Amino acid sequence: MSEEFPTPQLIDDLEQHPQHDNARVVKDLLAGTAGGIAQVLVGQPFDTTKVRLQTSNTPTTAMEVVRKLLANEGPRGFYKGTLTPLIGVGACVSLQFGVNEAMKRFFHHRNTSESSTLSLPQYYTCGVTGGIVNSFLASPIEHVRIRLQTQTGSGASAEFKGPLECIKKLRHNKALLRGLTPTILREGHGCGTYFLVYEALIANQMNKKRGLERKDIPAWKLCIFGAFSGTALWLMVYPLDVIKSVMQTDNLQKPKYGNSISSVAKTLYAKGGIGAFFKGFGPTMLRAAPANGATFATFELAMRLLG
Repeated sequence: MSEEFPTPQLIDDLEQHPQHDNARVVKDLLAGTAGGIAQVLVGQPFDTTKVRLQTSNTPTTAMEVVRKLLANEGPRGFYKGTLTPLIGVGACVSLQFGVNEAMKRFFHHRNTSESSTLSLPQYYTCGVTGGIVNSFLASPIEHVRIRLQTQTGSGASAEFKGPLECIKKLRHNKALLRGLTPTILREGHGCGTYFLVYEALIANQMNKKRGLERKDIPAWKLCIFGAFSGTALWLMVYPLDVIKSVMQTDNLQKPKYGNSISSVAKTLYAKGGIGAFFKGFGPTMLRAAPANGATFATFELAMRLLG
């Protein structure tokens, strides 16, 4: 990489915050939690629409899903299963950023060049590592959320009365970690792309204005950079997300689509061709920009507030 296109640190400047500063870890986790909460609050209605499209057994459209949801369940229906991701996504984003920061410290210590920054491939590797580690937390959280999002009954007719009952039934059927493999693949490559694109945009911005510090980049630009990063993430991994959603909404005892990525993919293709892997793509892309813009902007602003 040329000297004209430097790559700044994603979370902080390691020269200003040395490795032994344990308070940085706590601040990274707190800022990540704030970013995760913002992501859920902004993106949940889009996510609910996406999941119902992905798992629908009959041809439908996003507008039809929204219309039926409003008619049958009201506006609150968009936030079904929100409690689980509100808590869980905050934890997941904290873990992503925490592991990402630890990996950056590792590379920074390992690098022998005089540069205090990492290369873009190293940033990608940091993101991949954070995504893979996060998968073991994200998979069960998303499984519970998706089960709650896709049930249309309420009250006595609801299959699950809430997150705790859902977890109990999934554990009873030894299915809590169903969908872990596609989650690992999605999160690994997805987070690698996510952080790489964001970091490249930050680097480009700082290259345009000599002397510009990361903390001086306005929030609206952080939102735009986050929006591009989130969009790039989903463009890279969307078919895997469809496979994961189908696995996590299939029959608990006798899965109709199978228990592996290959069996689910074959069944999906047989039923709907290539288009089956892109069900719900529109709502996902609509969600990606505002949800991830909010995530990165909230994270960066929280880091500035925490110091």
